[in-house]
Amino acid sequence: MELWYAFVSHMLPFAWASHGFMKNALLAVLLVGPMFAIMGTMVVNNKMAFFSDTIGHSSLTGIAIGVLLGFQDPLWIMLVFSVFLAVAISMLKLWTTAPTDTVIGSVAAIMVALGIVLLSRGGGFAKFSRFLIGDILSITSGEVLLLAIALGGVLLLWGLMFNKFLLVSVNQSVALSRGIPVRLVEIIFCVATAIIVTISIQWVGILIINSFLILPAAAARNVTGNMMSYHIVSVLITIFSGVAGLLLSYYWATATGATIVLITALFYLATLLMKPRLA
Repeated sequence: MELWYAFVSHMLPFAWASHGFMKNALLAVLLVGPMFAIMGTMVVNNKMAFFSDTIGHSSLTGIAIGVLLGFQDPLWIMLVFSVFLAVAISMLKLWTTAPTDTVIGSVAAIMVALGIVLLSRGGGFAKFSRFLIGDILSITSGEVLLLAIALGGVLLLWGLMFNKFLLVSVNQSVALSRGIPVRLVEIIFCVATAIIVTISIQWVGILIINSFLILPAAAARNVTGNMMSYHIVSVLITIFSGVAGLLLSYYWATATGATIVLITALFYLATLLMKPRLA
């Protein structure tokens, strides 16, 4: 971290860059952005926006379980719970004849209600409101290291599994004919998405984390014609939006996560206007 602090101080001689929390937040944005951009491309391809939103909102129950068990930092309990939930939703989709969106919606409704009931017991919900809007300015150097490890994990997963993820998302029958275990690949992707969303939720916020995952990829999909450009444009949008949103929130004194999401939304709207001309 000392090298990063020295680099920022030397290369960015601005008032905002003199604060340690802004240096940490800038590095966190540069790590979270590519991670969300890469995962978001396949979430959009698989039409899993509702699933990732459910994982984000259901983390309230994970937080509540952590609190009830006496954990000061509920992150690890949230991770275990989100992995369990991702596998449970994947299994439910196989075992029930109900439409997928009904299954996911039902799980989301139950988990959100349960989380709110447990956290509001005794009138103590207010102290957990930071999870709703997130606070990337509070991230510590140790937590930045956790994000770096998570990004490394996503890149490794993409290197090992990308072709399988892509084929399963395009045509499951063809994937099965080539010996790819479709259900296992789907579960692996669901679990990976759940882990990434849960790790980032306290800095991005439960209410908007799904927007940060979906909007850059959706914008990139509007203006790209192959997977490589799809990934590159998605990463560039998240990095630009992340840095611009961080700086604007500093000067406007607004919530950083929401400011970043608004900028990604502008990209999405702009690419919607461009899409008909490119078609």
